[in-house]
Amino acid sequence: MLINCAAYKQGRKLADIPVENISDYLARGDSFVWVALKDPEPAELDAVQHEFGLHELAVEDALHGHQSPKIEEYGDSLFVVVKTVDMVDGELQVGEVDIFVGKNYVLSVRSRSQQSFLGVRARSEREPQLLKHGPSYVVYALMDAVVDRYFPIVEALEEELENIEISMFERVAERSNIKRLYQLKRKVMVLKHLVSPLMESSGKLFGGRVPALVANSQNYFRDVYDHLYRINSSIDAIRDTINTAIQVNLSMVAIDESEVNKRLAAWAAIFAVATAFAGIWGMNFKWMPELNWKYGYPVALGLMSSVCGYLYYRFRKAGWL
Repeated sequence: MLINCAAYKQGRKLADIPVENISDYLARGDSFVWVALKDPEPAELDAVQHEFGLHELAVEDALHGHQSPKIEEYGDSLFVVVKTVDMVDGELQVGEVDIFVGKNYVLSVRSRSQQSFLGVRARSEREPQLLKHGPSYVVYALMDAVVDRYFPIVEALEEELENIEISMFERVAERSNIKRLYQLKRKVMVLKHLVSPLMESSGKLFGGRVPALVANSQNYFRDVYDHLYRINSSIDAIRDTINTAIQVNLSMVAIDESEVNKRLAAWAAIFAVATAFAGIWGMNFKWMPELNWKYGYPVALGLMSSVCGYLYYRFRKAGWL
């Protein structure tokens, strides 16, 4: 679906134009065209490919989707893949934005994402002194919008981790916490796989040898890299905390099991004493003096009760019962 197709000159919008007129504006040389598509059909991509002269391999990647974040050069053009992420009912929903950049055009193709970039276009149009940098600034604006939307996701994951940590020392929640921690760890790894490759790729857009298309916007891409670095550091911190929390939770489960084992061992020792006495007097040898004693039975019960009571006292004092 075509979202927008507009031509710009010196940072100001000239007009909304139909796709078939794109090549006319490209031929002028003093303007650039910014096109936005959402979940396009193959025919739509074919049309803009013909107008812009896009590389077929990049178009194939955009059509099939599910690419890793990357920045690739195709002659005098760039192909940028960034991943969008939304939190939906506690789960991460990953989408994709493919950006084709040339000397006088920008094409963004959004797939499987509910995020809108109309605000990016509106903000850019309000800042003509920046938009006059051309396609390179548009690429920065799109990447910056995607990366900025990672921050709320990181904050949501940190909040979820804090809630789990609060409930970690509740005995009834120990096993459920392990499940929640592993689910959170999976979300963190999903975000990690979106951020790390993009951070590595964005480092190609400033300092050293950079593509000529973005040479005049290196400071902006350095800002994107800084944001990604902060997000990546936060993700690593969350992941380390999750690993620690898992170990603590497993230790608490082991401690609880040890407490149960100690209780069982204490009761087993108490009943073992009674069983030993009963076993001795239950042998029924003919010449056992206690068998014919008038007070033998109550004395035996009293002795067993006394010994068991003493053991119970000692185990209770030691914290085993």
